[in-house]
Amino acid sequence: MYAAVVRSFDHPPRYEEFEAPRPGDGHVLVDVLAAGLHPRVRSGAAGTHYTSDGKLPLVPGVDGVGRLPDGSSVYFVAGDDVPGTMAEQALVDPRRAVALPADADPVVVAAAMNPAMSSWVALRRRISFRAGQSVLVLGATGNAGQMAVQIARRLGAARVVAAGRDADRLGLLGDLGATETVSLAGDPEEAAERLGAAAADVDVVIDYTWGEPTQRAMPALLKRRADRSAALDWVQIGSVAGAEIALPSFVLRAANLRILGSGQGSVTAAGIVAELPSLIAELPSLAVSARSVPLADVESAWTAPAAPGTRLVLTPR
Repeated sequence: MYAAVVRSFDHPPRYEEFEAPRPGDGHVLVDVLAAGLHPRVRSGAAGTHYTSDGKLPLVPGVDGVGRLPDGSSVYFVAGDDVPGTMAEQALVDPRRAVALPADADPVVVAAAMNPAMSSWVALRRRISFRAGQSVLVLGATGNAGQMAVQIARRLGAARVVAAGRDADRLGLLGDLGATETVSLAGDPEEAAERLGAAAADVDVVIDYTWGEPTQRAMPALLKRRADRSAALDWVQIGSVAGAEIALPSFVLRAANLRILGSGQGSVTAAGIVAELPSLIAELPSLAVSARSVPLADVESAWTAPAAPGTRLVLTPR
């Protein structure tokens, strides 16, 4: 078969022949219809994701849409012990797959599920989120952040504060469910003050930034909370602004701050898969921007600038 193949962590995947995987241990071989080029896929192909084992060569791709031997289509999450999904064929563990409606667009599903899953699983599995609560999405102008704004509202958030740096994309979030927006552009201290003033009393923070924005935002929010004993769940999902923060001890003592993460390992594979049918049912109500690229063009697509808000999806042709 043909696949995107990584032979060096310093070079994008190349389109080349690769041995087709052989079904075994309950796996089924499917024809891949679409596989999303997510940030998680990029970090895995670069060997920098926390789950990377450093072994080469590898086929990247963590999920996709595939056609089963009986002609039906499924969305599936790839196992850690099988080749990735950016190939003409892939192995599917039926326990990690969910049937798709006959009219589902494989490209849209492949583009949306991974970024949408991050906030959906966080709000449904990592915390006890209740309808009527308020949410801050930190890093709301990214693909996953844009999804998080919509999903928080779909799950009953009464108020969603969206914070990000991209002014154009920030301006679009009101139509997607944000009740307020906060710019993180400009002077970092001033941005933190704006954020603290707007979002001090939220119940949940969905954080895709980490790094300096989070380091400044935490004390800015907590100092302004009307009731510091009211619980604030800070859910760390992404780290686009940095992998580490300095956390002053007073932040943990002076307020009821609960910091936790949501990602691969913090939720079981079975727990994630259990959420997929309800998320798939919501996809038609979510705004999704996707662009399909032939698998043969993976090397150029990997390095080409992507349009803001658009997720690239690789297809067999």
